[in-house]
Amino acid sequence: MNHKATEIVVGLFVVAGILCAGYLAIRLGKLEAFGNSGYVVYADFANVAGLRRGDSVEIAGVGVGRVDSLILVEDRARLALRIDPGVAIQEDAIASVRARGLIGDKFIAISPGASDRNLPDGGRIRDTESPPDITDLIGRMIGGNVTGDAP
Repeated sequence: MNHKATEIVVGLFVVAGILCAGYLAIRLGKLEAFGNSGYVVYADFANVAGLRRGDSVEIAGVGVGRVDSLILVEDRARLALRIDPGVAIQEDAIASVRARGLIGDKFIAISPGASDRNLPDGGRIRDTESPPDITDLIGRMIGGNVTGDAP
């Protein structure tokens, strides 16, 4: 192989490596490569317990979107959920913050409703469920108040 052919092979190898590194950065970093597709719905929670931007939104265990943003509105966390195109969220759906395992990643689980009407872009999920406070639950169990009722 002559010197020119070696330079071409090395150049192609470097370009392929850069493309692979870019692909991994997009996939592992949960980045959107070509803008934001789909539509946004909002949900307010009393507590999101460590949920972050980019975490998954799921229906029946299937990923249907991502958490687009989290902001504080008065004393509640307002989440913007970017839902994939073609996925309909009913007006009476329920959004819950869940964890994979005891200390796993957080995600939003949406329980579909029975309504015939779907949320439009910019709509709001009215029924939400925040995760239980683990330290509060442990304190109740240690204190003997397992039911959560006042002593």
